[in-house]
Amino acid sequence: MKRVGILLKGNKPEAIEITRELIRWFGERHIDVYLEDEVAGQFEGSAGCPKEALPSRVEVILVLGGDGTLLSVVRLMGENQVPILGVNLGGLGFLTEITLDNLYKVLEGLIQGDYKCHRRMTLHIRVLRKGEMAADFTVLNDVVINKGALARIIDLETTINNEYLTTFKADGLIISTPTGSTAYSLSAGGPIVYPSLETIVITPICPHTLTNRPIIIPDDAVIKSTLNSKDEEVMLTLDGQVGFSLQFGDTVEVQKGGNTILLIESPYKSYFEVLRTKLRWGER
Repeated sequence: MKRVGILLKGNKPEAIEITRELIRWFGERHIDVYLEDEVAGQFEGSAGCPKEALPSRVEVILVLGGDGTLLSVVRLMGENQVPILGVNLGGLGFLTEITLDNLYKVLEGLIQGDYKCHRRMTLHIRVLRKGEMAADFTVLNDVVINKGALARIIDLETTINNEYLTTFKADGLIISTPTGSTAYSLSAGGPIVYPSLETIVITPICPHTLTNRPIIIPDDAVIKSTLNSKDEEVMLTLDGQVGFSLQFGDTVEVQKGGNTILLIESPYKSYFEVLRTKLRWGER
């Protein structure tokens, strides 16, 4: 391995200090470190490049922060199959599995090629407005159609592979990957889905009809949900980070993404241990 990239949560002093230490550590092993241009000037011994170009310049990306920081990296990946090492700097982290206590042991294995990756599916989302594509996105966790704070219940006419499912009368709708099943979907009553499974979860948010329950469908399905409510403030939210305003008649089309994300697996804890720890199972 000759080139690594580091993306950090810039407002965390801890992340800045760890980045300096990592640059020194990689330098001793003759490995070049790339940072995004906006922060590279702060760190002697590193090279800068545009953030969106980082996945094409390096062999692995280290993410210093939390799940939100890692999700922002996913939007940069495009078709690049670059392994991502998520380092958790505190908070609830399902995706950033590596802790500071074992970071350097994991990095030693990484340099020697002794590591495993989780393959995580993505979702590709298109917004169709009057028959034309108004926007498209890729997400790792979920896409959410949600009413505004003062809006009434909204109507979402939903089909799967062009077969009518139902018109959800609800506060909104969550469409998630297995990776995202432990995010917003879980808090809305959705199931936990093992992350290597290739399925899509549809979870209504506070449905008016209580028998509208979450549903798991195959990953080759195409979901379309059309906003049939007028004069309401409705937002499309991507991985909880990017928002897009929807209009009456807009159709949100969701299907499996064309690329997969490679997350480097922690050799020190299993997925079930992460669940027990993060969700505090077994505690009283």
